[in-house]
This record gives sequence, structure tokens and C-alpha cells, in this order.
Amino acid sequence: MTAASGNANLEANVKGIVVQDVLIAGGGIGGLTLALALRETFGETFRVAVADPAFGARDASVRASALTAGSRHLLEAIGIWPQLADRAQPMLGMKITDSRRNDAVRPLFLDIDQPLANGEPFAFMIQNRDLLGLLEAQVSARGVTLLPAAVSRIVTGERGVDIRLADASQHHARLLVGADGVQSRVRRVSGIATINHDYRRSAIVATLAHEEEHHGIAVQHFLPAGPFAMLPLCGRRSSIVWTERRDDAAAMLQLSDEDFLAEVERRFGYGLGRFTMEDRPAAFPLRVHLARRFIAPRTALIGDAAHLVHPLAGQGLNLGYRDIAALVSSLAKPVRLGLDPGDEDGLADYQRARFFDTASMVAATHGLHRLFSNDIAPVRLLRDIGLGLVNRLPRLKRSFVREAAGISGDVPALLRGRLP
Repeated sequence: MTAASGNANLEANVKGIVVQDVLIAGGGIGGLTLALALRETFGETFRVAVADPAFGARDASVRASALTAGSRHLLEAIGIWPQLADRAQPMLGMKITDSRRNDAVRPLFLDIDQPLANGEPFAFMIQNRDLLGLLEAQVSARGVTLLPAAVSRIVTGERGVDIRLADASQHHARLLVGADGVQSRVRRVSGIATINHDYRRSAIVATLAHEEEHHGIAVQHFLPAGPFAMLPLCGRRSSIVWTERRDDAAAMLQLSDEDFLAEVERRFGYGLGRFTMEDRPAAFPLRVHLARRFIAPRTALIGDAAHLVHPLAGQGLNLGYRDIAALVSSLAKPVRLGLDPGDEDGLADYQRARFFDTASMVAATHGLHRLFSNDIAPVRLLRDIGLGLVNRLPRLKRSFVREAAGISGDVPALLRGRLP
């Protein structure tokens, strides 16, 4: 067997078997971030590869993500935040209303207008294509092996996992990580079942330019079909995440730019002046799923392969980053002792660290969706009273902000901005 080279390259049609310490299936934001975290934590001799057929052939994404303070700390710890900072818009506040679409006045029930205790913004908005492009460049520059092919066969044994890729190359990894999304092949082959629910709604996303400054303030209107969020990007630009019933969302995508923007104004109003389209909108089905476990022999799941939540709390990417921080921390002790990264004790630590936290977030976002995506008068009254109470109690609001920022409690080292 031959050892994998530490130099960055695109490997295809490799003869023989290539040995890796960790092979990551899936080269999206989660998989690439994990690869960098492993490389920075364990050094150049720790062999890391990422397999994904999309390398070099990605479509530009219209989606944007909120990075919590904890996620920013992780990116800082692995050394890429300085290159990203000028493309990340600090979120300096959030205003939440609850109303019907045609209401002339939308009362403000929750106004998050305070930074964290150290003055740090609680979140940043970043376009996914900017983050993904930087991650892909950095993993290549830092010697992570990139494999532009899909995983086609997985056989797990006592000493590792034998992996065959669609280009016929063969690899042996001591640990396989499934970062391959909602339809994860790694999860299916590992025999891990999921709990699923389809909301029968879609999230419409688009990037809009506007005449007025947003001042870093996000706005979320809870409407009967679901939330409509206007999220600030760098410059006079914002990303919308707009929930509609699936048929209605499909109809919105067929509108002309002018008619689509008129529908945006009906829901948001005119506080940012005239809107123009920066790119055409897209829609994504809203579902929730949770893997019944995040590990199998010599296998771990992260990100959407393990869980998918409703976007109303902006926690999807951040949950994946919490997975990464916990997994790297769980591997740190065995790897530094010269032990196997696929050791069952380290993986059990990861399962304990992440499953309950993730299940709690899935339950919370599902409950919020059910609470806010209806127009029943008594329910509206109760939820508005609840939001109002949070808004009027500064200590409760500060606790709410810290929790949303991903820095409350005993968090892994990477979420505090340092390597484990």
C-alpha cells in the first residue's frame, strides 16, 4: 500500500490502494471545514482526503447563511476568518414581527439590539458561494487530498474502511466521515435510520439589492404560511428566505422580476427603498430529518447527513459546525496518543456530545414552525405575549442571544476560537 501524499492534488484513477487517516465523503461547506480543522489540529502528517464529484464543477449558489459567533470562532481557529471577514456582514440586530400578509401595521414583538458581552456581533451573514470558494482554495493550498469522484462502495472492517470511488480508485481509511448531505450514501450503507417530516412548504431564496442601508439589521416577519426573513449582506444587499406552501412557491418562481419584487414588497414593505434582483430566485423543499445515531463502526456523520432543521432559526450550518468542533475534540486525545482515529471510544464521545443537543434543536425548530405557521387567534396571542416577555426582560434576552450565538455552556475548543 502507498501512503497518500501531503501535497494538494486532484487524485483520480489511482493504481493500488491509497491509505488515509480520515476520508470525508462530501466536499460541501461542512466536509471542507472539517478537513481544514483536522489538518490544523493534527498537522501535515495526518492524512485527510475529501471525495466529491462536484469539485471544479459547482453551480453558483444563491443561498446565504448566518454564521453564529461560535462558528466564526471556529473559522478563526483554523485560520481562514481573516480572508473571509470582508465578505461577512455583521448582524447587529434582529427585529421580529407577527402579522398577516396584508396588515398595514406590523407590531414589533422582539427586538434583538445588543451585541455579546465582549461587544462581538452575535452572527454574521455570508453568501455560501463565497465561503465554499474560500474553503476549496484553502484545503488545496494546505495539502488536503481532493478526490473528484463519488463514493461508490464502502466495506467496513475491524481495521478500517475500504472505499471505492466512481473513478475506480481504491482507498483505505481508518475513519470515514459522511458529510454527503440529506441523501447520504454513507448513512444508508451504515444502516442508520432517520426520523423524517415533510413540511409541504418551500423556502424561496434570492439576493436583492436595495436603495437604503440595512445597517446590519435582520428582519423576520412571521406570516401564516411561514417566516419571511430579510437578512443583511455586505453593501446595500440582502438575502431573502421566504416560506410558502410548495405550490405557491413554485408559482412565485414563474413570475417576472417586476412581479416577484412586488410580492416581496407586499410582505416586507418599503423600509429599504426600491428593490432590484441580483440573481434569480430558487426554492428548496423544507423538511426535517434526524439520524437515529451519528456513528457506526469506523464511521461518523456530520451536517445534513446527520440532521436537517427548519431554517427559521438560522441554525442549519451552525449545527454542522458544532458537529465538526465536537468530532475534532473527540478525536484529539486518541490521535495524540498515537491511537486510531476510528477508535470506538472516541466516536462514542462524539455521539454523546452531539445527539441530544441536535435532537433538542430539531424539536425546538419544529415546535416553532408549528407555533408560528398558523393563523389561529388564541395561538397568535400566546406566542406574541411570549415574544413580548423576552423583549422586556434584558437578562432573558441576553441569555437568548448567547444561546443563539452558539457560545453558551461547555462548548468545544474550536467554538471558543482555539484548537483542541
